Amino acid sequence: MIFSAFSTAQSLMNQSRAHIVTEFILLGFSGGWEIQILLFLLFFIVYILTMVGNGAIICAVMWDQRLHTPMYILLGNFAFLEFWYINSTVPSMLENFLSETKTISFAGCFLQLYFFSSLGTTEIFFLCIMAYDRYLAICHPLHYPTIMTLKYCNILMSVCWILGFLTYSLSTIQLSQLSFCGPNIIDHIICDMDPLIALSCVPAPTTEILFYIISSLIIFLPILYILGSYILLLRTVLQVPSAAGRRKAFSTCGSHLAVVCLFFGSLMIMYVSPTSENSGDVQKIISLFYLVVTPFLNPLIYSLRNKEMKAALRKVMGIRVIRKTLEHKAKEQRGMDS
Repeated sequence: MIFSAFSTAQSLMNQSRAHIVTEFILLGFSGGWEIQILLFLLFFIVYILTMVGNGAIICAVMWDQRLHTPMYILLGNFAFLEFWYINSTVPSMLENFLSETKTISFAGCFLQLYFFSSLGTTEIFFLCIMAYDRYLAICHPLHYPTIMTLKYCNILMSVCWILGFLTYSLSTIQLSQLSFCGPNIIDHIICDMDPLIALSCVPAPTTEILFYIISSLIIFLPILYILGSYILLLRTVLQVPSAAGRRKAFSTCGSHLAVVCLFFGSLMIMYVSPTSENSGDVQKIISLFYLVVTPFLNPLIYSLRNKEMKAALRKVMGIRVIRKTLEHKAKEQRGMDS
């Protein structure tokens, strides 16, 4: 009897080993080949525009000495963050649209989960220090130069990057150590925590609770801080005697808050509130708001509406055009001399 039990256990272990998951299938959006091509073109255009917008901001901040101030260095780093944030998910989504198998390797899935989660968390922290920067600049303009120095700005940004990449490291490692013996189908557009936990062969309440607690804290505390900062900021703006100045400030703050609410609202729906009542397609559409839409809007809202930034971009583009013209003329001159 003992031998029989041992044989049964051994056979189960062998079956488990035989069915260990080595890759996952990301279903993505449903639809025929024509729909997949249409979605590919749409997402590809948005991806290129986002890359160009953030790349232009990074170049402008790097090359224009007038933008070497804490506010613009924050915006440049935020653009650099958005550049990598959208690259952590959208290229694999584009590949998935054109793929027949729609597979992603085990390691690739967890690497995507880690970098997407870490960069998203870093973005949340950056939104906090950007709100703090605007609060100091508007509510305490006389103290702003002495408080928000370049050194202090660099320290804040370094803390954001370090904390962002440490926050989900433990839960991601714990999840990757779970047993995945099938099925391996993820009804989502990216490798995310909830679908992966659902595919685990053994219950993982500790990992699930840890992820839920971290997500709740990471989302609720920053949004309360950001909203509090903008309430104080708007209270100061109301005291501005100029009606034109108030309209401009309200327009800027309103657009900032709209993007912040869109980003945090979609995160709350996906990671804090119960999502079991929502269909898979609804969850995928909600995910697009923080994966694709806000990275696309952020350069337009935070940087490209700024006069100094637009002037720096025109200057940078002008310098590049002049440089290319001079190089072309030099080549022509060398050709004539030879």
